[in-house]
Amino acid sequence: MQITSLLKDLSYGDKKPVITKLIENEATKEIRIVFRKGQEMKKHKTLYPITVEIFEGEIGFGVNGMMYVLKRGDIISLEPNISHNLIASENSIVRLSLSKKDSVQRVQKINQ
Repeated sequence: MQITSLLKDLSYGDKKPVITKLIENEATKEIRIVFRKGQEMKKHKTLYPITVEIFEGEIGFGVNGMMYVLKRGDIISLEPNISHNLIASENSIVRLSLSKKDSVQRVQKINQ
């Protein structure tokens, strides 16, 4: 059993979102991404399906040339190999569910 919180030890990066692995189990990795208003995760894709939940705030979620406005409580899932980007319209907390086969390091390298 693992217990954590999306709100514990929050920190906002000055230049880029802060990415933290919260939980890893046999099936998934649960990641928290903390955005300051205006911060972006550049266009990227993954080899595995993902699920993104907006826990707090508002995110512009770009997919296939369309920008979707996702607000607190919204959840979106993507199949593998779909290019997407995220832009925070306000300070935001995002929960990202990754496949066990995916890596947190891949996510952390997106804006490097």
